Amino acid sequence: MKKFRKVLDGLTTSSPVNPSGSPACGSAAGTPSTAPTPRELEIQETLMSEHFQICKTVRHGVPYQPTALAFDPVQKILAIGSRSGGVRLLGRPGVDCHCQHESGAAVLQLQFLINEGALVTACADDTLHLWNLRQRRPAILHSLKFNRERITFCHLPFQSKWLYVGTERGNTHIVNIESFILSGYVIMWNKAIELSTKTHPGPVVHLSDSPKDEGKLLIGFESGTIVMWDLRAKRADFRIYYDEAIHSASWHHEGRQFMCSHSDGSLSMWNLRNTAKPFQVTFPHGKTQRDGRKESCKPILKVEYKTSRNSSEAFVVFSGGLSYDKAGRRPTLTIMHGKAITVLEMDYPIVDFLVLCETPYLNEVQEPYAVVVLLEKDFVVVDLTQSSFPIFENPYPMDIHESPVTCTAYFADCPPDIIPVLYSIGAKHKKTGYSLKEWPVSGGTWTVGSQTYPEIIITGHADGSIKFWDATAITLQMLYKLKTSKVFEKPKGGDVGRNAELAEEDPYAVQMISWCPQSRIFCVVGISAHVILYRFSKHDANTTITSLEVRLQCEIEDVISPSDTENTPCFSDPSGHSPQPQPPSPRSNTPDSMRDSIPCLKVKDHMIRMPPGYQAELVVQLLGVDGDPPQQITSLDLNSAYGLLALGNCNGLAVVDYLQKTILLCMSTLELYGSADPFQRLTRSPRKNRQSTSGLTELSDNQVSLDLERSKSPTSESRENSFSRSRSSSVSSIDRETKEAVTTLQFAESYVRKSDTLPTPCLWVGTSLGLVLIIPMSIPTDEQERLEDPVTVAPTGTVLMLKGSILQIGFLDCGGVLINSPYEVWRDQHAPDDPDRPRKRKLVNFSPSSSQEASGDGHLAVVCSERQAKVFFMPSQACLYVHNITESSFVLRADVVSVYNSVCLACFCANGHIMTLSLPSLRPLLDVSYLPLTDMRIARTFCFTNGGQALYLCSPTEIQRITYSQEMCDNLQEMLGELFTPIETPEAQNRGFLKGFFGGNAQTFDREELFGEAAAGKASRSLAQHIPGQGGMEGMKAAAGGVVGELARARIALDERGQRLGELEERTALMMTSAETFSKHAHELMLKCKDKKWYQF
Repeated sequence: MKKFRKVLDGLTTSSPVNPSGSPACGSAAGTPSTAPTPRELEIQETLMSEHFQICKTVRHGVPYQPTALAFDPVQKILAIGSRSGGVRLLGRPGVDCHCQHESGAAVLQLQFLINEGALVTACADDTLHLWNLRQRRPAILHSLKFNRERITFCHLPFQSKWLYVGTERGNTHIVNIESFILSGYVIMWNKAIELSTKTHPGPVVHLSDSPKDEGKLLIGFESGTIVMWDLRAKRADFRIYYDEAIHSASWHHEGRQFMCSHSDGSLSMWNLRNTAKPFQVTFPHGKTQRDGRKESCKPILKVEYKTSRNSSEAFVVFSGGLSYDKAGRRPTLTIMHGKAITVLEMDYPIVDFLVLCETPYLNEVQEPYAVVVLLEKDFVVVDLTQSSFPIFENPYPMDIHESPVTCTAYFADCPPDIIPVLYSIGAKHKKTGYSLKEWPVSGGTWTVGSQTYPEIIITGHADGSIKFWDATAITLQMLYKLKTSKVFEKPKGGDVGRNAELAEEDPYAVQMISWCPQSRIFCVVGISAHVILYRFSKHDANTTITSLEVRLQCEIEDVISPSDTENTPCFSDPSGHSPQPQPPSPRSNTPDSMRDSIPCLKVKDHMIRMPPGYQAELVVQLLGVDGDPPQQITSLDLNSAYGLLALGNCNGLAVVDYLQKTILLCMSTLELYGSADPFQRLTRSPRKNRQSTSGLTELSDNQVSLDLERSKSPTSESRENSFSRSRSSSVSSIDRETKEAVTTLQFAESYVRKSDTLPTPCLWVGTSLGLVLIIPMSIPTDEQERLEDPVTVAPTGTVLMLKGSILQIGFLDCGGVLINSPYEVWRDQHAPDDPDRPRKRKLVNFSPSSSQEASGDGHLAVVCSERQAKVFFMPSQACLYVHNITESSFVLRADVVSVYNSVCLACFCANGHIMTLSLPSLRPLLDVSYLPLTDMRIARTFCFTNGGQALYLCSPTEIQRITYSQEMCDNLQEMLGELFTPIETPEAQNRGFLKGFFGGNAQTFDREELFGEAAAGKASRSLAQHIPGQGGMEGMKAAAGGVVGELARARIALDERGQRLGELEERTALMMTSAETFSKHAHELMLKCKDKKWYQF
């Protein structure tokens, strides 16, 4: 039971400022203030450290910088590897898993053990890994690190346990998949080529076994050499020396011919009966020039050659091969079917592609039905069964980055009706022309968990677009897209507005968003210093957008030092009236002032037809000052019950009444203090401070490390000095470039003065100097009066103080329960009028000052800055608790969130720590070093939400969701999809007597007999090192517990026995080596002492 002090209304105690700069109300959590406590308030805190744990849940979006692709044709699971060492496994919607190699080495190639629930990855650090996919969170079972050779290509035949590994030196090694140990059987490059050949053939770029005979291995070298190696006879059947470098090769299913793609844009066809020269060479995109020569073409990087039953003509699919003179053409995938050639243009460069076939057996008619194309920033699947080759509609959110993401917002436990409404509106604007067939990547199983609630993620983008996503139950589906640029006139050629710099960047880029799900009012802050307010309607409407222009300017030197007489500025209660907003000075006709009167963007001033969905109602634009562009907006809040919108920047604060479309307040930060300003300010002339707009939309993945000297935050040094006891008149030690920006705004029902007995509508304003001002508002209660009578806003000068820039303000009642802001229940303003049910505003949690029912018990205010958090009791303004969050870093994001039916303060610091603090005692519950901040993207997009969840943009194309709830970590296994499902491997077709007799029988080839230790011996130990995986057998045991059944248990037992035998074998080998060494030394000693006499010893 935690006991918290409550100070009666009217007490005038305050915390003196100590030399360290923070009020002397305790520096550790749980330390109460020394204020007198006539009455005690008891709040029971239920949150404990055991309730919290950090865990990644799911990743959305196309993998960043993808490198490799693989598909299991039986399980129908797709794998994508990336340059950062990530592996993404995709199945049916809901089956989406991200794995990460600890080394971070790029994934070069992926190979499924088809229908075995396992995957082999080859990485750029020359390590092979075996992943177990029979558990919901895959783990590495084995790793094999090559020490002397670089891996270039891998091939795993269907239903084989022997993996062929080609290297940069041109050698081919063979790895046992079960034990992950090298076989002694090696195909050396100098044995593969003729002895008379004087040049090295280059790295191995292709390996495949013949469909006709698995005992024959086709080896392709980069230089153009092709070798058919007889594995049994250990010699080459034939060798081909071609002039052009080889990039890939593909067999005809009968095994009599194969096709190669080359660096000159050609395709060569080879018949096994005559390998002296290709029987066909084609340049699919190379035209014959007048002199008879083919025009030069780009390399064909990959080709696949597939046959079909319904057609005598085969499918040939390849990437690249366009002629060089077609500059500017987009990357292409070409599909050749007979004489028909179809060229599909892609939006991004092609990384890899795979042709999906009905059968996993290479010696059967392939029956291709789709092509999976992996692009640099996308992933598409083409339907081959229709002549127009339409693409499939992608069920995964692969277009998050369609325009770079500039901000995010996360809303858990939304009103249940909001998702269907947004989906129904968004469905009307969906693209058409997709394939009618079912999505072919349909593996795995997934069911919606029992503990699901509506979740919405909103992303803002560089082109001004907003996307609403359904994030319920670890999935992500786009609901609705809004384009904010449609509010503005398109700039004409040569007329880019007053700010050419902005026009060159992204003038519509979204900087901040504020959404009230209950009233469905939505606000967007743009980089051009504009705010757009939207209302939601199910009906289209013809309306005119109202535009308001605001000039915020400050002519005061904002960086200052406290005066000697103001030792207790925290809790002043001025008796005089507050200063009223000063009217703007009349504009002169100077060129600068003329430019100042023109906003960055021009709002459409004519009647606009708006479709159902979010419809723009009001645009607020900041104007420039003294010829400079307007400063970007740094804070925003809206309240639907009050009908008010507040915005602030480094110059001041503006409050807008969006019901009456008027500006209520427009003041500099200094004017807000009035006589309660705790600092000495030096007047000066306006300073030219042109603000760069780059950085918001530059979301490159360059590891831009934040200078942690700046971990004292952008304005830390000035703040530290402003809080010091020093009364030096000099300000030379203070950062003169710092302005006091408005960093946080929060509408609430609160108390302004210590003598107040009832809460009133207020606006809490937090600044970059760590000060909090409380501004009261008088709002008419009657609906008609609210639309006609003015709302009055009068700053009173009430000031609270913290160390560091203010980030978050929240409120708790005297029982420790989170107080939600008042709101208006949504009503459709454009719905047809119903005389029986007139539309009236319905307000929730709104208690105007005139109401006698309002509670006078007071409440708690939670204020968090970059450095510390404080809990104040209102109206007495006494600081109950203070906790210094960090000294060496600074908080980037803080939110008051609900979790486990309680409330806590969640913080994310620049040093990568995620922390949670209990409320109201600010007792540390969690402090985990989770994610070092490597670039500004993470800082800009990290956000917490209720239910113990958070998200951030982990790369320019991917959203990573995490949880800090122990319960969700424990239930994560149930929430994730199952990657492996028991499926019978399809039986091979009966090839017939004649085909089997004359075509050879691949089943007679026994790889174990050829590659096993008994026949091939052991490989050199220095060549590769076996590393046991962290997953071990535990993951296999877990998988065997249910779905896999007795067969899997027996297999696991065999694997365990094999593992133990392998360990025993290693120990035996060590003992033999030791015995040999001992024998050698004993023999040497015997020879040394052989001729010595007894007295010579």
